[in-house]
Amino acid sequence: MTPVRSLLAATDFSDLARLAAHRAAWLASAAGARLHLVHAVSGSALAQLEQLLGLESAVEAQLMEQAQQALDTLAHELSAAHGLAVDRAMLKGAVLDELTQEAERAQADIVVVGARGAGFVRHFLLGSTAERLLRKSSHPVLVVNQPCHEAYRRVLVPVDFSTWSAPLIELARAVAPGAHLVLLTAYEVPFEGKLRFASVSEATIESYRVKSHRAASLQLQALAADAGLKPTEWTPCIPHADPSQAIIEQEHALDCDLIVIGKHGQSMTEDLLLGSVTKYVLVESTGDVLVATSKSA
Repeated sequence: MTPVRSLLAATDFSDLARLAAHRAAWLASAAGARLHLVHAVSGSALAQLEQLLGLESAVEAQLMEQAQQALDTLAHELSAAHGLAVDRAMLKGAVLDELTQEAERAQADIVVVGARGAGFVRHFLLGSTAERLLRKSSHPVLVVNQPCHEAYRRVLVPVDFSTWSAPLIELARAVAPGAHLVLLTAYEVPFEGKLRFASVSEATIESYRVKSHRAASLQLQALAADAGLKPTEWTPCIPHADPSQAIIEQEHALDCDLIVIGKHGQSMTEDLLLGSVTKYVLVESTGDVLVATSKSA
């Protein structure tokens, strides 16, 4: 299990970004890792503002100075609350490019950002920074929804036995070494609806369900064993359901405070894309979501 040595927290000074920074500081302090706190100012936005309002360069300098002061204040707050040194950097340019390049420079094991919006508004705002960063980043991205009061206690890890599955368990153990893991694999009987339409008996369909459940259970046990998990360290969860809905339902039913999920699973191969399950979880989850952006932890 590779330890976490460096985290990068990106902030826009919003309330959720502040929660994310505190979670990043908590993780860094617990792991003895370095924390890099960064704020990125959009160069194009500054240029548009200057063009529209006729601002002079002195105003840009003032805006940058205010942002630097806010960054310094937050860094001091994190340092005092969590007892660690906080590196900080002001970035200017294309925000996503600057963040990903800074993550490379900092050799960040995890990039931490705040989620956006609430209710239906969130469906439109979440992707503004977090989802686009997930598409671009080669580093795992932790999207924070909740205040940080304690270490993660119970972590939900959805697996589909693709090449993402084993690294997800390793990543979960690195981020939450003391947490209990819930390994979830949702299964469905192939063409179940069509079988009913073809007048296949419920007893026969149920027998298919039993076989599918048994096969999934054996695969899950083998995956846990290969990952070196002891029986007391994990719980299997094998719902007969759509994966997207099952993950959110079990997050609440099992009181999980973190979901560790792959960027996509078996059905996708393009690294720049996000799978539909991952998108759904990012929008609907009320807890924190850690998205692995590579098949190797």
